[in-house]
Amino acid sequence: MTEQERGRTPEQRQAPRAPEPREVPEPREVPEPREVPEPREVPEPREVPEPREVPEPPQISEAPEAREAAEAREVPEPPQVSEAAEVPEATAMAEARETPPVAEPLSHKVLMSLLGAWALSACSAEETALVEAHLTECAPCADEALRLRDAVGLLHADGNLDLDPLLRSRVLENALGRRPARVPVPGWAAPYDAETARLDALLRDIGDAEWHAPVRLKWYENEGTVSRRTTVAGVIGHLMTVDGLVATSLGLDDPLGADAPAHPTERTEGFWRAAKPPPTRTIHEPWREQSHTLIRTVSFAGRGVAELSVSYGFFALPLRDALLDRAFECWVHGADIAEAVHYPYKPPSSGHLHEMIDLATRLLPAALAIRRRGGLAAPARELVTAGSPGRSLHLEIEGAGGGDWFIALDSPAAVGSRERSVAQVALDGVEFCQLVAGRVSPEDAAAGQDGDREAIRDVLFAAATMSRL
Repeated sequence: MTEQERGRTPEQRQAPRAPEPREVPEPREVPEPREVPEPREVPEPREVPEPREVPEPPQISEAPEAREAAEAREVPEPPQVSEAAEVPEATAMAEARETPPVAEPLSHKVLMSLLGAWALSACSAEETALVEAHLTECAPCADEALRLRDAVGLLHADGNLDLDPLLRSRVLENALGRRPARVPVPGWAAPYDAETARLDALLRDIGDAEWHAPVRLKWYENEGTVSRRTTVAGVIGHLMTVDGLVATSLGLDDPLGADAPAHPTERTEGFWRAAKPPPTRTIHEPWREQSHTLIRTVSFAGRGVAELSVSYGFFALPLRDALLDRAFECWVHGADIAEAVHYPYKPPSSGHLHEMIDLATRLLPAALAIRRRGGLAAPARELVTAGSPGRSLHLEIEGAGGGDWFIALDSPAAVGSRERSVAQVALDGVEFCQLVAGRVSPEDAAAGQDGDREAIRDVLFAAATMSRL
């Protein structure tokens, strides 16, 4: 019994009691904060997620754990990773393709097998880098690479599309060596055949406009150089008119007609005056047909035709020498045309050049006698009977067509002699021919001189005066 019950009467103790204070102590038994579970289910950090408001990837990648893992894997620095994360996936893949992968090293045997492809520039970028790195370390492979690269340079060399003018002569020579022709071209006519073929090849290669290109013809006259301006077509007309002298000696038609003059210069001047309008490339075929006719005629004519006389108006030559003279002039004027149209043109073959030089040396004593009669050369010192050795000049020709010739100084009928030589002149073969053609002055022609200076001067000037239009 409690103290409160002791102080009450039995009636009071039996009376009902108010249980409210004991049974419903609301404030203490069910406090509202405990009955509401919201704070526990949705805590404040989840309702206001501040980390999600500013959760930049660079901050996450900069975490100590991420940095340690990145350093352990040797990956790019965190800023580079963040930039890659911001770039679209397609761009990242393109950049990955542009960066060449690091190629694995290859063995010496494999690298050596790639040298041929490397020389041909057929290797990939990775293979090229590996091969070139290997060449800096391996001397044998480097030598082999240089050899292969030089060979490739020969394979890719720029080729000249122009046919060699001597191709026809070489083909004919090879063909005749295998099976002789039924009617072969005489040996003394071969230089004319070769030079007309070379000039024909040049003319077929130039354009229509180049037939009107200016050409200046030169020759030596009256102690000086004389020139005449014409065109490519005019030069071919000049060759055709002078070749007409050989044609008439064989009984063929003269391109200028029956009453044409016999002097080469007069024939050319008459043709140029009558050619109105000026000749064009239409002159090519008549000239070429005439040269073919001359070669065909002398080939069928027989042996005696070689000594047939061909008149040049003021002198005459046997047919064999006349065709050699025409071959010489065809070469000289072919070089004039080639220079005018900027075309390469080589000298004749060594054998043909030798024959042309020999003809000039045989004509030199007569040219010297003509100058002596005109007071342009020193008088004769020792006259001898015809056919006897006399005072001579030793002409030494060097290079292509070279040889030794002895020029009689005092009489055209004398014979040149080594024992009677009083002077010596050394000249290149092509330069001597240019002197005879009037393309080089006598003062500039001699490469070497020794002995009688007067004899040397007379012979050099006589050689220059043999030139003509």
